[in-house]
Amino acid sequence: MRAEIISIGTELLLGEITDTNAPYLASQLPLLGIDLYWISQVGDNKARLVEVLKRAWQRSGLILTTGGLGPTEDDVTREAIAELLGEPLRTESVLEDEIRGFFAQRGIEMPLSNIKQAALIPSAEPIHNIQGTAPGWWVERDSRILVAMPGPPIEMQHMWHEEVLPRLRQFSTEAIIFSKTFKTFGLPEAKVGELVSPLLCSANPTLAVYAKADGIHLRLTAKAESQKQAEEMIINCAASIRTLLDEYIWGTDNDTLEAVVGRLLVEKGLTLAVMESGTGGLLAATITDVPGSLEYFKGGLVAPSNDATVAYGVNAKTISEYGATSPEVAQAMAEAARLLLGANVGVSITGVEEMEARSMGTVYIGIDNGKSRRVIKGNYPGDRTRVKRRATTAALFELRKTLAAPDQI
Repeated sequence: MRAEIISIGTELLLGEITDTNAPYLASQLPLLGIDLYWISQVGDNKARLVEVLKRAWQRSGLILTTGGLGPTEDDVTREAIAELLGEPLRTESVLEDEIRGFFAQRGIEMPLSNIKQAALIPSAEPIHNIQGTAPGWWVERDSRILVAMPGPPIEMQHMWHEEVLPRLRQFSTEAIIFSKTFKTFGLPEAKVGELVSPLLCSANPTLAVYAKADGIHLRLTAKAESQKQAEEMIINCAASIRTLLDEYIWGTDNDTLEAVVGRLLVEKGLTLAVMESGTGGLLAATITDVPGSLEYFKGGLVAPSNDATVAYGVNAKTISEYGATSPEVAQAMAEAARLLLGANVGVSITGVEEMEARSMGTVYIGIDNGKSRRVIKGNYPGDRTRVKRRATTAALFELRKTLAAPDQI
């Protein structure tokens, strides 16, 4: 089955938001053995949307749309599909009651414009949406399937997993495509490519290398008649990747560094405190993105100036003697954070603030647990925002490495 994804919304074309729905759906289709051939973006214009839908209808067996199911005048996906198929729109009383109930449960008066979300054509079945007011559409006609889903990612993803994916499985008769991703940090993309080059020539499974914000990812993909067979096909390659990259691999698939660090802290019964100079609290904010982080995270200290660093417990003499961006100060910051907040482990970041071209991006990361200390130097290119993110990722990676080493903590 050939698949096509259409992302709908003028805000996408203006660059106001990034389309995350299409990449998400693209990652899901291989699980069904469905080949994705095209991805399109189109604004909130009915004539242009109908044009894009007509092209998709001519060449694809499965069409997935996201967006344009809202209650406003510029939400025209329903109208465009109705015109494409030449079918009338009618308000369904059951859907209208559900939408009214959505507002009533929240004690909000429903705007009359929301009634348009209860419209259907004869060929469409509604897809339940417990996350919002926009039902999706499931359309089957002329040996084709068209699925219209809402644009907000939380609504779309829930609808996909709970309603659409299970239904599409019954139409999937092709081979299954299974992927496993290895996530690394600390090596440039070219070096990773060189190390795994013997594996890149395989036709099935295949290996691809990608540069991402949190390091270099390697995606291993196998195609087989069943998921079990596909998983068995990648076992040997996966073992080779682990052998070749070993200490640089910090996670797989849906792992995030902050979640991996959190799991290690919980497993070891340890608590964490951080002090940041230059990253403006980004490290602390990233750590708290993990649900349940209060179990192990004691807090974060932001030190935008030397005075703040001293106030948190770093000796002023250390700063004046070695400079704010130095291994000595990074070590002192990690210790001060640990002691001040009563944690088992302290982590610090100092740097980023340097303005001279040569030192821009120079970062020192300190890790202290009262028994052992580590200081790591990094020099990251890019603008200030990029360096801050890279420094945060590096701090979490080095903390993970320390926590994972049995002789360190």
